[in-house]
Amino acid sequence: MKILFQGDSITDAGRYTEVGTGVRDSSLGAGYVKLIANRLLCDYPEKNYEIINRGISGNRIVDLYARWKADCINLAPDVLTILIGVNDTWHERGGQNGVEVPRYERFYRELIEWTLSALPNIKIILMTPFANPVNDHIASFFPEVNERQEVVEKLAKEFSLPCVKLHEDFEAANARAPMEYWTPDGVHPSGAGHQMIADAWLKAFAQL
Repeated sequence: MKILFQGDSITDAGRYTEVGTGVRDSSLGAGYVKLIANRLLCDYPEKNYEIINRGISGNRIVDLYARWKADCINLAPDVLTILIGVNDTWHERGGQNGVEVPRYERFYRELIEWTLSALPNIKIILMTPFANPVNDHIASFFPEVNERQEVVEKLAKEFSLPCVKLHEDFEAANARAPMEYWTPDGVHPSGAGHQMIADAWLKAFAQL
């Protein structure tokens, strides 16, 4: 079974991209994808899982669209996970190069439709974008990230796909420890934050 993860820096997590893909090199990064791979490969060696990380730091939904054929369709995964959205807001605040919410929804829907059309037997897991308002800058775009969460939940319902509501997981975690404990800069998870994402994904995957 081939499992593909798509997204931005949260998925990328410093992966090494020079040698290839899968579990035989360091292309999985140091984040939740690596933690998931460790768990699956340890627990189910007989299943021959192939884990691929195609997250790219800084990506927005339109960047995923531009590389979707090469980095998703052509790879023909059995399971696809998408986590994208915070840069679509963050890049607008930092450089006026974001993607407004309605366009985000249109491109996201197109990606799902394209994938299901090209790979009708694929299983898709959506994960909601998230942010923790650890400072005024992050707090300024926090409401718009919430709108993107609603978009992902809406699309998951529309296409009958599992949705991992990471924003709810982080909100619950914030009651256990300060926001900076889970996301030091408000966006990128700590080791504990990545573990929480991995655990949430594994629960969803077990239901497929």
